[in-house]
Amino acid sequence: MTSKNNSSNGSAPEGKPIVQELSSHEMAAQAVPTEIRLAHSREVLTVSFQSGDVFELSAEYLRVFSPSAEVQGHSAAERKLQFGKKMVLITEIEPVGNYAIKIMFSDGHKTGIYSWVYLYRLGAEHGELWPEYLAELEEAGKSR
Repeated sequence: MTSKNNSSNGSAPEGKPIVQELSSHEMAAQAVPTEIRLAHSREVLTVSFQSGDVFELSAEYLRVFSPSAEVQGHSAAERKLQFGKKMVLITEIEPVGNYAIKIMFSDGHKTGIYSWVYLYRLGAEHGELWPEYLAELEEAGKSR
């Protein structure tokens, strides 16, 4: 979502933002990284985007939200809750074409291909995704 001041066409009072959904094309353009940097500790991946947004994504967060079928399944019903990943590290990162990276983790997981749009979404929605994940862990009686 983005906000625009669109007061010139009379559709909103002066100075009031209008919230509009981004098209998939606009999202893809916004979600092109300008820099991807792995911390020396291998615990945090910092991703800077053309939009100016910069997200610090922990290895644990990236691991538990891996886009792989092994984690996400082939439908929402098949999604597998990841737990015990608090100490996981990023061991390797490989580019995948001009649209994604493949991240390998210290627990052996290596099948997730993180598209630019998916990485951007993980950063932008961290405030919602992480608390939901923690609540899901608690409900399942599992720990990080």
